[in-house]
Amino acid sequence: MRRAGYEAAIYSSKSRQRVSRPVTAIGRLFRALTLGTALVLLSAPVAQAAGVQTRHHLQAVKAVDAPAGFNGVCQRYRWVCDPGQGGGVTGKALFDVAATINASVNRRVREVADQRQYNRREYWALPTSIGGDCEDFALLKKLELLGKGVAAERLLIATVLDRRQNPHAVLVLRTDRGDYVLDNLTNRMMHWSDTGYTFLRMQNPKAPGQWVAIFAGGVFADAGARLGA
Repeated sequence: MRRAGYEAAIYSSKSRQRVSRPVTAIGRLFRALTLGTALVLLSAPVAQAAGVQTRHHLQAVKAVDAPAGFNGVCQRYRWVCDPGQGGGVTGKALFDVAATINASVNRRVREVADQRQYNRREYWALPTSIGGDCEDFALLKKLELLGKGVAAERLLIATVLDRRQNPHAVLVLRTDRGDYVLDNLTNRMMHWSDTGYTFLRMQNPKAPGQWVAIFAGGVFADAGARLGA
């Protein structure tokens, strides 16, 4: 999942047209913005999304294409995109089983890049005996939680930028207390707003084969703070 040149969307308030910028430049761009420049560059959808971090759950901004590596996943693993999978586990039992599986998968699976294992930049698949990439960890956690009776609408794979602005994938656990993140980089489950990650897009809870833009946290939280200053 980690690769240079991954692109995030920025909207121009004048043209309302989508413009792509290399993700490695996004942090520098937003940190360098003055309030006046931010008001020009941030359109209503992104400015609104910048304030989403004050909410318990991640909010969809608009429908977007799935990540390139996600192509074919629904055909290989129907359970990834079936909204009717799982059951009704909630409350403390939900947190307990999620924490157990998060730590268990992190312990059992070794991190191996897709380029090394498949000779491809991006290929989403369940981990092999060799290991798996970050999205492979997320897929396995989703599968095991479905098997424990957690509803599919509570288990959403998301693409983010980590604290170093590297592309990354995590599993979002949707609970009554908010959205929590299951991450192969830590055994600790954190509320999404505490991760420091920039959330870009996520599976649609009602139609997991489709994806929605999020634009929350990280650089978008910084932009929201500048707008509110």
